Amino acid sequence: MLGVFSGEVVEAPAELVAAGSRTPSPKTRGSELVSRFLQRSDAAAAAMISVQLGSVGHLAYNSTSKFPSCPRLFAAKDEIFCLFEGVLDNLGSLRQHYGLSKGTNEALLILEAYKTLRDRAPYPASFMLGHLTGNFSFLIFDKTTSSLLVASDAQGKVPLFWGITADGCVAFCDDLDLLKGSCGKSLAPFPQGCFYSNTLGGLKSYENPKNKVTATLADEEEICGATFQVEGTGVLTATH
Repeated sequence: MLGVFSGEVVEAPAELVAAGSRTPSPKTRGSELVSRFLQRSDAAAAAMISVQLGSVGHLAYNSTSKFPSCPRLFAAKDEIFCLFEGVLDNLGSLRQHYGLSKGTNEALLILEAYKTLRDRAPYPASFMLGHLTGNFSFLIFDKTTSSLLVASDAQGKVPLFWGITADGCVAFCDDLDLLKGSCGKSLAPFPQGCFYSNTLGGLKSYENPKNKVTATLADEEEICGATFQVEGTGVLTATH
């Protein structure tokens, strides 16, 4: 899955900017990243979805996964789009909690949970995200408010990476090699147990909401230029 967003929506994280400027490397524009993703998906075009979000971004999705235990899903409703990868172990109880039918899959569940978070505030995103059990990463974009929410499970079992393209777009993708070609060293694993929201204060830990998330520059030989850590937990996201 791939989400690419312009600076109108997402401010490029300073840590990723610093990682890229320390070791300059070739980069491509966000539009080229999307094109490369779609070209890779040509063989499975029937399972591919591409959504242009006006001038602010692009979503692309291919349901074909190398790992059957980690399916990819897409859902859209009321101008809200969700890309989901993985499995929620407590999907049944969450369906009941949100009053959804038995046929509701993970992507639709996350979409409805987001709508509840948006419309029935105030309660923190960590409350909603903390109730999700399983292996997952997901991205939600609300076109009506230009709101973005990205999250990864507490163990980081479903790989997700983020980086900055040559034209300053922030990209989220599960394919490290693809992202590296467009982001160079301005690239990092998305931290486990965390979420990013452009309307709720940027990158935060939903497991430890009171703890800051900080980044350290990686060694020169690492593919990713930075890694993120939740302060006080001693848990560092794996480098790749």
